Amino acid sequence: MDKEFSLQAVPASHRNGFWKMFVVMLGFTFFSASMLSGGELGLGLSMQQFIWMVLLGNLILGLYTGGLAYIAAKTGLSTHLLARYAFGEKGSYLVSFLLGGTQVGWFGVGLAMFAVPVNKATGIDMLTLIIISGIVMTFSAFFGMKALAILSFVAVPAIAILGSISVGIAIDDMGGLHDLFAYQPENSLGLAAALTICVGSFASGGTLTPDFARFAKTKKSAVITTLIAFFIGNSLMFLFGAVGSISTGLADISEVMFVQGLIIPAIIVLGLNIWTTNDNSLYASGLGFSNITKIKKSKLVIFNGLIGTILAMWLYNNFVGWLTILGAALPPIGAILLADFFLLRKGRYPSFEQMSFKAIHWSAIIAWGAGFASAQFIPGIPPLNGIIGSVVVYVGWTLILDKKLQAEPIAKQQREV
Repeated sequence: MDKEFSLQAVPASHRNGFWKMFVVMLGFTFFSASMLSGGELGLGLSMQQFIWMVLLGNLILGLYTGGLAYIAAKTGLSTHLLARYAFGEKGSYLVSFLLGGTQVGWFGVGLAMFAVPVNKATGIDMLTLIIISGIVMTFSAFFGMKALAILSFVAVPAIAILGSISVGIAIDDMGGLHDLFAYQPENSLGLAAALTICVGSFASGGTLTPDFARFAKTKKSAVITTLIAFFIGNSLMFLFGAVGSISTGLADISEVMFVQGLIIPAIIVLGLNIWTTNDNSLYASGLGFSNITKIKKSKLVIFNGLIGTILAMWLYNNFVGWLTILGAALPPIGAILLADFFLLRKGRYPSFEQMSFKAIHWSAIIAWGAGFASAQFIPGIPPLNGIIGSVVVYVGWTLILDKKLQAEPIAKQQREV
């Protein structure tokens, strides 16, 4: 039996309780790029503005991911299998390719993000760091949700404690909380740009929420753990990055901790943070390519980890810009899944095992393209533009098509009379 249920719904007997799901979802939101984004926000906003932007951004992300978590817990299906309802069986391959390819890319980038600063701080050979960390992270991802839960139980409190120590030192260096809240940036960041950073930092990763939330025993626990994870986990990541950047002028918390003399804690925080991020990435990429190839997720995890490790430095130097573009392509996918389930199917999907899926639903493909174009070219907040654009086109196109299909038999009857 495939214990990760790559190509079927997770049965009730293999669902997890509240606390296990809570630490998994916290580990999911402990995302290294969010600390970098927090550092960028810290250098461009006052603390009052920072707090409001992070709360608003996480509210938007929480609603988006919470909706996806609800669908996953109700159906027991991953993002890729859910995509078959809206996109069709062959159409879901586009979803899986985009999501899976992006996650393999982030895995490689994550390895380099760990190896580069550790190499500078310790002098350990870069290639050695990449190979060892790649093997370790691939090995843990191979064991699926059970390993993700164990890793999160260890990593989440460790990152929270060590990150808090760094923040405490940074606040002391500035002269206390009063001086932190009195801080005014030299170059202000626009509020729309700040909200774009908040939402955009995790909108693409959040699209993969069903891959993890499908293991929740109840819909309630799936939604609550997801919402809390974003308001605690993601907010902490932003806070760690922001306070460190205000204190030192550096946006990367690992560099901040090196400056603070916390070399060992910095390596631990950086390593655990990237480990949780990379394990989630590799796990999700395995599910994506399993949907396309029908090969077990565990085998694909090994292959994807090998590719990400071999290409780590190339990905780090060349792929980040491309990944950013792909980031604009992923939120419309989640938006279409939400619109299909809640607006068009009224919150009910037929059993996955009993479904006979159409090959391609072109309305979903076209709506995804419209959402991607909206994110790229319409002024505003790109992830939100992509979400709104894809929903409007998908729902509108589907309703018009349904009316046309309903009208054809009537017109035929009238001609016959």
